[in-house]
Amino acid sequence: MRLLKNLTSLRQWRNQQTHSVALVPTMGNLHDGHLALVKRAQQHADIVVVSIFVNPMQFGANEDLDNYPRTLEQDVQALESLGVNAVFTPQVSDVYPRGLDVQTRVEVPEVGDILCGASRPGHFVGVATIVCKLFNMVQPDVAVFGEKDFQQLQIIRLMTLDLSLPVTIIGEPTKRESSGLALSSRNGYLSGQQRQQATAIYSTLQGISKQLSEKPNFNQTVKWAEQQLHDAGLVTDYVAIRNAEDLQPATIQDKQWVALVAAKLGNTRLIDNLTIVNNHA
Repeated sequence: MRLLKNLTSLRQWRNQQTHSVALVPTMGNLHDGHLALVKRAQQHADIVVVSIFVNPMQFGANEDLDNYPRTLEQDVQALESLGVNAVFTPQVSDVYPRGLDVQTRVEVPEVGDILCGASRPGHFVGVATIVCKLFNMVQPDVAVFGEKDFQQLQIIRLMTLDLSLPVTIIGEPTKRESSGLALSSRNGYLSGQQRQQATAIYSTLQGISKQLSEKPNFNQTVKWAEQQLHDAGLVTDYVAIRNAEDLQPATIQDKQWVALVAAKLGNTRLIDNLTIVNNHA
């Protein structure tokens, strides 16, 4: 496995590759959810590159950039055990050579401004910019992203379409603990009691699915879900039911809905979602 620490070494390595290449972009602190992305990538390309870069552009002023867990040695060991071909670990100066303040940015309007985009202004500009840059750096044929970040996945799909990027985007279903809690690097911030409280997110999503399958009433179901999360001790950022295709407000005519939740336990912000087939359409 090659460890590529800068753009020059990446490009030299990439120029030697003659087979299909898949990219799995990460911020490190890898868990089984990330490793599932790698295994999915191996099914779609001959060569797999994993990038590890904690992207400062997608963190807000009061967010956890400095405290974000960095476990590079363990991450590299885990990736090597899976047979990953290369790991790209650039420095901030490699990715943003002129500095963040004057960096050209990529923005996906509308879908990037709602839900998490409304709660975290500028976040998805940071995501779209780094993913676009990684696509240009690695030049993959395929890239794999987790469905846990459902809005992020939709934004990356739209950016790839809008900019005519020659990359196939693949979504990998959310990996969960036995309790139902979605795997996330931020779960490491939770105490034992908070981890138990956090299971209310997935059980609430399941409850939303059950209610919509029986008799869709979006407003009533959202209010019920907000109460469930409140009763479990979570501070809800949003509960939303949207069209799974474009994240517009749900209607009875939609083929699929997605229920999305963002909520806080202490200082830890957790997100999750569940796609629901509309049996009433």
